[in-house]
Amino acid sequence: MRAVVQLTDNASVTVDDQEIAANGTGLTVFLGVGQEDTELDANYLAEKIVNLRIFPDEAGKMNLSLKDIKGELLVVSQFTLYGDCRKGRRPSFDTAAPPGEAIFLYEYFVTLCRDMGVPVACGKFQAEMIVRLTNHGPVTMLLDSKRLF
Repeated sequence: MRAVVQLTDNASVTVDDQEIAANGTGLTVFLGVGQEDTELDANYLAEKIVNLRIFPDEAGKMNLSLKDIKGELLVVSQFTLYGDCRKGRRPSFDTAAPPGEAIFLYEYFVTLCRDMGVPVACGKFQAEMIVRLTNHGPVTMLLDSKRLF
């Protein structure tokens, strides 16, 4: 699984001109599921993201986690994180999980985060979404459950 994690002051998701999800201070996570991913990958990323110390403490150092600040999480599915642009001009998505498999792990990830006591809002799986966010810092982290980066 791959995640783009952004520290955000607020974020929202709109589908068909209707806002379906929003959060305040916390993290916005764009989550991609690969063909070889399992529940172990979701476990790793959920634990990592919820406890990632990227929020500033009183001294301005990145030292606090989402749980520490009692922040909120917005999770948006994004299969394009598995787009391979190394060859040609059109991305290949061959390594992205098929939707039927991806939705299971996406929902499993969301459940894990909620079970850790984090309020979670979600985008709509397989929908065309408009995502608006205010990236604070800016702080953006790239995570991969296979630890490729």
